[in-house]
Amino acid sequence: MFDNINLLSGKCKYLFGSTLLLFISITSLAFVSAGRDDFDIARTEVLLRRIGHELLLQSSDSTSRVLPVKRIAENEYQIMFENDLTFQPEFLLSTTRRLLAKDPLIRDYIVTVLNCGSSNVAYGFAISGNKEDDIVACIGREQPKACYMINIKFKPTEVNTTKNIYLLGGMPFLAFVGFIFFRAVKLRRDLPTGQSTRVFTLGSVMFNPQEQKLIINKQTIDLTRTETRILLIFASCPNETIERSQLQEIWEDDGVIVGRSLDMFISKLRKKLEFAPNIKIVVIRGKGYKLEISS
Repeated sequence: MFDNINLLSGKCKYLFGSTLLLFISITSLAFVSAGRDDFDIARTEVLLRRIGHELLLQSSDSTSRVLPVKRIAENEYQIMFENDLTFQPEFLLSTTRRLLAKDPLIRDYIVTVLNCGSSNVAYGFAISGNKEDDIVACIGREQPKACYMINIKFKPTEVNTTKNIYLLGGMPFLAFVGFIFFRAVKLRRDLPTGQSTRVFTLGSVMFNPQEQKLIINKQTIDLTRTETRILLIFASCPNETIERSQLQEIWEDDGVIVGRSLDMFISKLRKKLEFAPNIKIVVIRGKGYKLEISS
């Protein structure tokens, strides 16, 4: 009887291992087939910020800063500056080509330099795979010192139709494998003990930043990296108003501001804290947010 149990256990382990390997393989293929993912987009945004940085240095400005890159459309981004600047068109062209060539997924794009006040086009060029048929105008004419915005629009990444069909056709099977996988794995782990990590006590809530966890009524709630960073700011200054600009520095450190990202993460934190009756994040109109903790 025990031999049969051991044999069954061995088969289960083999089946689980095979299923897990297949799940990982299909998931990897899905991400490859899907084209540009969030990591690729973030990497592109960092390269765009670097373009702005080098333009400021070329303009003999080493003190002012490049404002956070804004994503104004699905494939279009905008670089803005804190102060006015002047630039050499050929320097903008060469710098843009050199830096964006570091991203293998970027081949075709249009660069348009606009005046901030009127939105008139001051300069522009188009690049097609870094080939000789690039469309470039006004080389050699230094642009006067003014407030400029640089819009860069990328040609959408072409995804192979066959890969899309394979991805969509494999989704039901992927969902089935995922169901087996998540049924077999324990989703929640206990907090490790004996750690010297500082743990914040926020009313009846325990907050462990290093482990990215909350403990509310003996229940453990996982946090994302960004949620942890935001809550850590609140936990360091409980019952004090935190300005939006201070919270947005989380994104400015990475050089990117995307829509209402801050409000979205605040909403997620509120939902995770809703079971704690004496702690909540409130809006301070015109200023920011406050983590209110009542006794």
